[in-house]
Amino acid sequence: MYFDLHVHTNHSDGIFSPQKVIELAIKKGLCGIAITDHDTITGIIPALEYCKNFNDFTIIPGIEFSTVKNEEEVHILGYFINPFDDGILEITDKLKKSRYNRSIKMIEKLNDLGINIILEDVLEISGGELIGRPHIARALINKGYVNSIEEAFNKYLDKGKPAYVERFKLTTEEAISIIKNSGGYAVLAHAGLLKNKEIIEYCINLGIDGLECIHSKHEALDTEYLKVIAKTNNLIITGGSDFHGDNLEILGKYYIDINTIPKFKERI
Repeated sequence: MYFDLHVHTNHSDGIFSPQKVIELAIKKGLCGIAITDHDTITGIIPALEYCKNFNDFTIIPGIEFSTVKNEEEVHILGYFINPFDDGILEITDKLKKSRYNRSIKMIEKLNDLGINIILEDVLEISGGELIGRPHIARALINKGYVNSIEEAFNKYLDKGKPAYVERFKLTTEEAISIIKNSGGYAVLAHAGLLKNKEIIEYCINLGIDGLECIHSKHEALDTEYLKVIAKTNNLIITGGSDFHGDNLEILGKYYIDINTIPKFKERI
């Protein structure tokens, strides 16, 4: 039973709706996916409802929290979270408002640089649900100021660039706690991409439940290295594409056999 446990929709910074993502996943031969949008759970219910139209396809309700440790981005995936949990609803609402206010400030900075984009340009891309830097980057592409999301970040939107604005972020400890309090499992996302590998041990000491060993940006050595750490520390081994829609090839290419994760299989 192959599952892609790292999938984004247009409820955060993905391109496709939950419904379209499900259709694509089924065409790729997957048995299920986890909806893991950034800092929001609003895509989960539409996905669960649409999934009822198909036999033998499963949606795992999830989330991906962005946190910071030692000035490095640390992403924590939550699986089998309760989308009606008060703690989840409270923090995702706070994060949504923070992202919105941050986007306004970043657009103002871009305007000061002579770049003619407005909030409505970004909302049209995001659908108005949750705004992030990738939506601003796509607006810059649409207006002809840059040719790619990577260029937009390198020139304007990354930390230290002229339009960057800091935003509210959870601590890694807070993210793990929120996920577990909602009844979910906390997993360190794409750990192979961390510059400071000591963060892995830090997360293990915080009680992380698993490591995302298989990922579209991991090298083979990253995957094997992380599997050794996971097995040594009795952690869940997960895998996923980190699909956002801009590269259709990765969906269905990076996955995990859910039968190898008894805790997940039982919850399904």
